Amino acid sequence: MEKKFREWNTGTMLLPPSVDDFVPDSHLSVFVRNLCTDSLDLTEIYDSYKNEKGYPPFDPTMMTALILYAYSSGVYSSRKIAKACIERVDFMAVTGMQHPEHRTICEFRRRHLEALKGLFLQILKLCAKAGLAKLGHVALDGTKIQANASKHKAMSYGRMCDAEKKLKTEIDTWFREARNTDDAEDNKFGKKNSGDEMPDWVANKEKRLAKIKEAKAALEKEAAEAAEGDQPATKPKDKAQKNFTDPESRIMKTRNGFEQAYNAQAAVDADSQVIVATTLTNQVNDKNQLDPMVQKIKENNGRHADEISADAGYCSEENLKKLDKRRVKGYIATGRQKHGSAAATGDKQITGQRTAAMAAKLRQGGFRSRYRLRKQTVEPVFGQIKEARGFRRFSLRGLDKVAAEWDLVCTAHNICKLAKAMT
Repeated sequence: MEKKFREWNTGTMLLPPSVDDFVPDSHLSVFVRNLCTDSLDLTEIYDSYKNEKGYPPFDPTMMTALILYAYSSGVYSSRKIAKACIERVDFMAVTGMQHPEHRTICEFRRRHLEALKGLFLQILKLCAKAGLAKLGHVALDGTKIQANASKHKAMSYGRMCDAEKKLKTEIDTWFREARNTDDAEDNKFGKKNSGDEMPDWVANKEKRLAKIKEAKAALEKEAAEAAEGDQPATKPKDKAQKNFTDPESRIMKTRNGFEQAYNAQAAVDADSQVIVATTLTNQVNDKNQLDPMVQKIKENNGRHADEISADAGYCSEENLKKLDKRRVKGYIATGRQKHGSAAATGDKQITGQRTAAMAAKLRQGGFRSRYRLRKQTVEPVFGQIKEARGFRRFSLRGLDKVAAEWDLVCTAHNICKLAKAMT
């Protein structure tokens, strides 16, 4: 008996498909779409559309849902998002089979970046209502994420000074030779005859010189601002660097060596791994980030966390003093943790009274110390963001824009946690 198979018809369907049939109701794309239509306040985005002239733009709710779902799915490039709208049914379920171009997606994100950043708080409040942000124990940490710039496009202050002198000398020589040539040709052909345009190689050298002068001036300004009190402004160190592509990014040490990067901070709730506060800085170390992050937790959630844990990078007498003043229980490592040890107290000599008390507190707690919650709370979150969703490089440039993009990444992380809790 001949075996029968299911019909395979690649022709026209009798009835058009519904986007609700593309993915199951429990799919993340449906959750994000419904979240944007039913729960988020997008008034700030809608209010920016004042002019009724021109071709109607895409629905702002749809575009917001598209960006949030893309970030939640690990798709960050506007070109890849636009491609997914054509090729992936989960993206079609969000857009209703509309296909915005990559320029449209990029412009929407750029134009409404501050409003999209503000969605972090709205999602965080929804997480709190769902019981996901209890603030019993919150762990802090920072992670280095590559800037949208190459470290090879950076130059040290010492090299800037040398390059500036060399380029200036070359350009002065070229112009002097050009003037001599012009005078000779004027004598030969007459002054009324026009000459050729400036050669590209001269213009490019001039542009490079202008770039170097701009970066050099920025380094000198930073050095002047760093001078204390009435002391004379100090000259930048020869090794101080500035990147020509993204001047606000910095060379930072990562697990893969030195990279042009930013230092992204996150405070994570131990019970749910929901991110309850974020900041972003171009400072290499974390020491100045503890108190701002503790304050940000209170601003975002209405109260302080009961307990805070952080690694040795956040430890200082001043930070521990501020933590005591805020009446928050702290579990801050005072040194590097040895393999197999219970507490991160380190071998270095401890001089501060509060630091010594913290070291004794961690030693006394041993393997039962609340400090152990830090590693199992915040580090998995960075793993989910970097490994599971593949966010390893910012798309935007400049400290403010990159900080907003980091908030968007953390918003997407919280959306995934919220979706999992509610399905």
